[in-house]
Amino acid sequence: MQITLTDVRVDGRREPMLEPMDLAWSTGECVLVAGEPGHGHTALALVATGRFDPSAGEVRLTPASTPSHRSGRPARGAAATLRDVTAVVDVPGISEPDDALTVADVVAEGLALAGRRSLPTDVTRWLADHSLTTDRARRLDQVPGVVRTALLAALAAEDPDVRFLVLTLPDRHGGEPSGWWEVAQSLAGAGYGVLVQCTRASARDLGVDLPPARGASIHQPPAVVLRTRPEPPRDPDPAPDPDPDLAPDPDLASDPDPTPGPDPAPEPDPAPEQPVPAAAPITTDEPAAPHDPEEDR
Repeated sequence: MQITLTDVRVDGRREPMLEPMDLAWSTGECVLVAGEPGHGHTALALVATGRFDPSAGEVRLTPASTPSHRSGRPARGAAATLRDVTAVVDVPGISEPDDALTVADVVAEGLALAGRRSLPTDVTRWLADHSLTTDRARRLDQVPGVVRTALLAALAAEDPDVRFLVLTLPDRHGGEPSGWWEVAQSLAGAGYGVLVQCTRASARDLGVDLPPARGASIHQPPAVVLRTRPEPPRDPDPAPDPDPDLAPDPDLASDPDPTPGPDPAPEPDPAPEQPVPAAAPITTDEPAAPHDPEEDR
């Protein structure tokens, strides 16, 4: 998917809120725009996500219509679809949460806005999954800036329809720019289109060759100064198959006591065979008749 801004301008009451500018970014891409605070960051975040109509120019989503992943959400028009697939993260005065809220309260609210269950058990599980259990009772203004940005961006990404994220001026909360830039890179590597807005000084800290703003350049709209397409995270290599020659003997594996027992006692030698007596000869002659003494007389 891609969002394209063509010659977009936003007028204010006395002066332009956003000077004409062009911008395009797609899913899987991380784009850094730099400009001085108060000169178009908020207007750009809102107009690029369909939350504010430009005074001139065009904002186009390609493809213009995508099916919703939220159950019960009907098909919507192009402008509504643009709002559905985008999220503005921590925009000053617009989507930034109250600093007095605890981290647990912010998570509960973020899950509810994303269409997720937000019961206390759900909040506890989410905090554990993101290694934030020890921060649940801390006020939001007490957590480091990079943790705040990562927390709010992860909550925005909980919405199954969101494909684009706009991180507005994360450098205003302090910390090294490399911290929130790494957060943006990881989101882009996961397939989101990420637009990061920062000051020119922060862009220079990230290695961008950008001269300091002077004179008329102070009032210029935010400009694209860096564009990357991080590689998606690789799946770990599968464990190699074990060598069949080294596979354990299943008979030994099933033996609860593999220690060999004593050798069995040898069987005694068998007794010598006795000679078989010779059988009486078999004859076919009839036996002699008994002697009668009367015949001698």
